[in-house]
Amino acid sequence: MKILALEPYYGGSHRAFLDGWIQHSRHAWTALTLPAYKWKWRMRHAAITFASQIEKLAANGQEWDLLITSDMLDLATLLGMTARSIRTIPRVVYFHENQLTYPFTTRDERDHHFGFTNFTTALAADAVWFNSRFHLEAFYAALRKWLLKMPDHRPEREIELAEHKSSVQPPGVDVPSAASSRPDGPLRILWAARWEHDKNPETFFEALEKLDALDMDFRLDVIGESFRQTPPVFHRARTRFAHRVDRWGYQPTRQLYQQALKAADVFVSTANHEFFGIAAVEAIAAGAYPLLPRRLAYPEVLAAVASSERGAFFYDGDPSNLARQLAELANRQAVGESLREAARVARAAVAPFRWPTRARAMDDELQTLA
Repeated sequence: MKILALEPYYGGSHRAFLDGWIQHSRHAWTALTLPAYKWKWRMRHAAITFASQIEKLAANGQEWDLLITSDMLDLATLLGMTARSIRTIPRVVYFHENQLTYPFTTRDERDHHFGFTNFTTALAADAVWFNSRFHLEAFYAALRKWLLKMPDHRPEREIELAEHKSSVQPPGVDVPSAASSRPDGPLRILWAARWEHDKNPETFFEALEKLDALDMDFRLDVIGESFRQTPPVFHRARTRFAHRVDRWGYQPTRQLYQQALKAADVFVSTANHEFFGIAAVEAIAAGAYPLLPRRLAYPEVLAAVASSERGAFFYDGDPSNLARQLAELANRQAVGESLREAARVARAAVAPFRWPTRARAMDDELQTLA
């Protein structure tokens, strides 16, 4: 089957998702992408840009059986500007995030135009895929609440139509084997997320200070992408924990990133906002013991772990509680317990997210749609 993929924001998780799927897919793909830059402009102009490119390819005889795009495209506008051959093939939109519940941290008022574009894109698609049940439910709850502000002609039936064709399709992850490459030494703690406020780094570093106050020895890897405006806590923590840090900042290659995963004893998330949690799944699959807040999509990610064992991998979100659980793990490791073995059930729970499995499942769904 021939697939046309459109990605207006080809970077980060969007790029990893598209590249991973194409690499493991049995279908033939044509991918049109735009650099991950100025996301607001991408959402506004990508339909026009892609329409021109598609028309040129179609004029040269290219045809496709199905179209898939991400939430960064105004699909309704694209369909209004392209040839009938494109408008009549099945269309899938994949929601990595959405602009109604995505954290908004500037002082400016949220531009709801982008949230409405997400809505019309969902209406224009034949299938709407979300990366987690948490994300799907949060989007439609926010959409219904927001549209109550409309003075009249509220599209209640249309919301139901979009929701009816929505489903959950988790992304795939591509990780090395779970064979450890950790050096000798104390507990190795990994934090891997964007260096932004929605990932709640303040709670993480407060927990580390409490752990340090308990006179617990540990090593520290703090990796992830940073931007021009980095939360000040990172600068303070770099000095405060300089004697414990092995890795600090963005890992420029996939190999270096995977080395950090394989070296970790425990992966910690403190996120206040996460639509799926790719870094957490990758770290768990690589062998790390997860400590995750009991919220967002994390309980869903580990839903396959028996309820009697699942609680060990969660904390209540409080830095004191997180510090206590980290201290307990450090003590368990110090007396010879293998944390990798203790995390075996979590590793088994995320095994279905590996790319060969996810690509096959999503390929099958596309075949059904076509």
